[in-house]
Amino acid sequence: MTFINMKLELPRGMRDIEPNELVGIKFIKDKFDETAKLFNFVAIEPSPIEMLATLEAKAGPSISNDIYSFIDKGDRKIALRFDLTVGMTRFISLRRDLKMPMKVASFAGVWRYDEPQAARYRYFHQWDIELYGSFSVESDAEVIEFVSRFLDKLGLNAVIEINDLRLIEEYIQKVLGIFDKPKIREMLRALDKISKKSSEDVIDEYSERLDPEALRQLISDTRTKGSLEEVKGRLEKASKLCWRNLEELMDSLRLRKVKDTRINLGIVRGLDYYSGIVFEAFDPGAEVGAIVGGGRYDLLMNAFGRDDLGAAGAAGGIERILLALKKKGVLQSHKSPLIYVAYSSPNVKRYAIELISDLRKFGISVDYDMQGRPMRRQVQDAYSKESILIIMITEEFAETGLVTIKDVRDHSEKKFRIDNLGELLNKQLVAPKHIG
Repeated sequence: MTFINMKLELPRGMRDIEPNELVGIKFIKDKFDETAKLFNFVAIEPSPIEMLATLEAKAGPSISNDIYSFIDKGDRKIALRFDLTVGMTRFISLRRDLKMPMKVASFAGVWRYDEPQAARYRYFHQWDIELYGSFSVESDAEVIEFVSRFLDKLGLNAVIEINDLRLIEEYIQKVLGIFDKPKIREMLRALDKISKKSSEDVIDEYSERLDPEALRQLISDTRTKGSLEEVKGRLEKASKLCWRNLEELMDSLRLRKVKDTRINLGIVRGLDYYSGIVFEAFDPGAEVGAIVGGGRYDLLMNAFGRDDLGAAGAAGGIERILLALKKKGVLQSHKSPLIYVAYSSPNVKRYAIELISDLRKFGISVDYDMQGRPMRRQVQDAYSKESILIIMITEEFAETGLVTIKDVRDHSEKKFRIDNLGELLNKQLVAPKHIG
């Protein structure tokens, strides 16, 4: 096979993940794992491939256009996972030996065949938590508290907007006079698009399937955001039970000291399996849209034949969170510090190699020049790699045992013996100021 004149390109919506992005992904995963441990969520990873029928039946017909599906060598219709929730729910529903309630967490890649956009590709990473077994509002509160703590650990200032789909469904029935279940779901899907499109664009898009005036009234009456007291008057005819559930949830969040929450009657989430409390989290300062979405999805458990189990969860796209962190400069302070060892000639290279090996045994990140370039070029290389310290070994080392350490942050230079240098540098990296 020859690659001459072959156009080497990736499929649309795909990209290679570069080192800096992987560092950011690892940072987010570390904080996610820390939070999962605090809340006692156990880690699993669902299969990356599902039967196509499973995804279509469990997530609703609208998902079919957004998934990667194909026929395998066994003539089976299969698809790549588009989220982690369906796979984890399938796993839990089949395991009747598990003791409930069950808390699970996952951090993995997913595929969606939708239109590529800022911080959203056709392959991207997602974190996900799910709480199975309980129908209690407390499980919704537990999930929302997790989201709040996790985003706080990342350094984001999140506002969590909450709604109850049952309120909106009852409004559609009692006020708009629409009782057909498929049409109600279609109304909710249309409402979900308001954050991405103008009202009139959404109304035009659904004009052949829905009554434009009914949709316009729904959009208008669900624009309200604020405390429970501020939004209650907007949907007075919805059931008292729904309002009580929201009151119980908000009270639990207050006890958990979860701040910056509010009711937003326009939050409905797009997937058909949501059935009760739903929410989204935003960082107003990052201006990247919703960074987390979640809610209750007992309907999905029913679809898997487990009407004895409730389910609530949350998920977020890692790339979108990365964009938010970059916009706020959060990642800059979390870079792993690097030390560079430079040597003046082949005569002292052996000392450099030995020192590099010893420092790595201390757990210190070290790099050096493998091409035998002049010291000046090595120092330039150290700067290009954003090293914080440069250890320079010259010909005098053989006689004196001294090395010069240059602190890139304040440009100071001092000479040191290499005895206990690993210990000294480790302290320097923990509380970096200047050497000496």
